[in-house]
Amino acid sequence: MAFVITENCIKCKYTDCVDVCPVDCFHEGPNFLVIDPDECIDCTLCEPECPAGAIHAEDELPEGQEHFAALNAELAKTWPLITEVKDAMPDADEWNGKPDKFKLLEK
Repeated sequence: MAFVITENCIKCKYTDCVDVCPVDCFHEGPNFLVIDPDECIDCTLCEPECPAGAIHAEDELPEGQEHFAALNAELAKTWPLITEVKDAMPDADEWNGKPDKFKLLEK
């Protein structure tokens, strides 16, 4: 089982989670991060580090967020690996917690 990044990461892209990952399973897109399920070792370290609460165990995804498991797997194959903390998006705090951001995902 892997961890999955869900909708609330969109337009926030905090990278606190990247810093604690022992296996470098995070990949970065223009306004979203994903976890490679083939690399994730289910260590649970990233979940509490996410200021947006956007990381969930694959078997505990919030209702309506189930499609993010497949999306993480798909995008991890093409997006570059991120292994160092970067600044969040400039207006991340304004976007944190806003609903219906999926349409804003940039691939």
